[in-house]
Amino acid sequence: MIVCHCMAITDKDIRGAVDWMRAADPATIITPGKVYRALGKRADCGGCLSLFVDTMRACDTVGVPENLRGLRCAPTEGGMHERRSESRRVSE
Repeated sequence: MIVCHCMAITDKDIRGAVDWMRAADPATIITPGKVYRALGKRADCGGCLSLFVDTMRACDTVGVPENLRGLRCAPTEGGMHERRSESRRVSE
């Protein structure tokens, strides 16, 4: 199935690129941009991006490596928002 008509990228191309990247570097974070570059293409209109990402997510090997999971910072206490105190925030 063609996912990106502008660049003629199929779901098989995406799966192949994801599998190739995972085999080459098991710790890499796989993004749509990296898949485009692996295929020697670049995004054009962006209309396919939601289908492109859904196709990537359907790949068994696209997941985040185990050692990189859970790296997000826990929310802080004490009125901090985006690492700024309440008095330093820009009013909305």
